Amino acid sequence: MNRRRLEEFCDAVFAVTITLLALNLAVAGPGHGPLMHQVADHWPSFVTYLISFATIGLIWVNHHALILNVAVVDRTLALLNLVLLLFVVLIPVDTATVAKYLALGGQDARVAVILYAAAFLGMGLSFAGIFEWTLRSGRLPQPLPERARWMARLRFGAASILYLAAVAVAFVSPPVALAIIGAVPVYYIFEHLPTVGSPAGGRQ
Repeated sequence: MNRRRLEEFCDAVFAVTITLLALNLAVAGPGHGPLMHQVADHWPSFVTYLISFATIGLIWVNHHALILNVAVVDRTLALLNLVLLLFVVLIPVDTATVAKYLALGGQDARVAVILYAAAFLGMGLSFAGIFEWTLRSGRLPQPLPERARWMARLRFGAASILYLAAVAVAFVSPPVALAIIGAVPVYYIFEHLPTVGSPAGGRQ
């Protein structure tokens, strides 16, 4: 498989997934009370939409930057990408579930946010796995120096640590867990992932 085919397939999945997020934003419509009240009652949908859109968007940006530096695409990388996409396509479903149950509170809200955080955790771990694959000899034109690898791993793995924390916190407070999930894309907006093909592992 060549790199272009891999990127085009991933881009298509990301595009469809991020589009599906908007389907849950529609309110009930006429006959269900004033529009402003419907919008206000629909706040979980808008919050989860923003979190999911920002996260998927940043994953797409960083995935492009990572794959752009890959010298060879093998079967292992293709399978790792499929694992990543497995979790990516779950996000619209879990986004809609949180939107329905968050405001209700109770056990259902906790389960909904746990599923939401778990999907992001799987995505983060699989993306970190792709990064780890790039560190093997011959997979990048300019391998990341040994001294920079652990810092790069920490930066790639920070999201997974936060998502794991969100899973734990969701048992106690779903809104706080949702805030932790929402903090991840904010963090990566300002903390760029290392460009693994550069000699110093510099910023994108």
